[in-house]
Amino acid sequence: MRKLKNSELDRLSVEDFKSVKKTPLIIVLDNIRSLNNIGSVFRTSDAFLIEKIYLCGITATPPNKDIHKTALGSTETVDWEYFENTLDLVDKLKADGIKICSVEQAENATMLNDFTPEQNTTYALVFGNEVKGVSQKVVSASDFVIEIPQYGTKHSLNISVSCGVVVWDIFSKITTLK
Repeated sequence: MRKLKNSELDRLSVEDFKSVKKTPLIIVLDNIRSLNNIGSVFRTSDAFLIEKIYLCGITATPPNKDIHKTALGSTETVDWEYFENTLDLVDKLKADGIKICSVEQAENATMLNDFTPEQNTTYALVFGNEVKGVSQKVVSASDFVIEIPQYGTKHSLNISVSCGVVVWDIFSKITTLK
């Protein structure tokens, strides 16, 4: 077995990425502190053709050299917008018919492995601050909460890891529905 060279990977150009049909997922970053985490979320979002990223509150925005370091150019492909208040954004998205799903540990949360996305539905996945998680007001305003099952001694995953796990799981379920 031979590793493929980057030139053999048949990736989309920036122009093609902008025009290709996107996965019906939106990422909402609720007060993320780490610029590296933000960049990693951009890169994951590029890999799975995410519709848009909303950067809320204290979450930094491109252009930024520390975001760029992990985003590797994906800030140029994935649509993004800054929104000062996450709860105001959640209200706007709900009014647009988008299902709000906080990724958090909460009462009556649906375990990720038990979550089945609905056809023809766009989901906004809210990921929270590295210490405080998704704000309680946003959790309360969500249509539902998804929790990543964890079996070890720690109580959480890094936000960029959580985003990768959740996006991959839902992406694979959505593409199976087609």
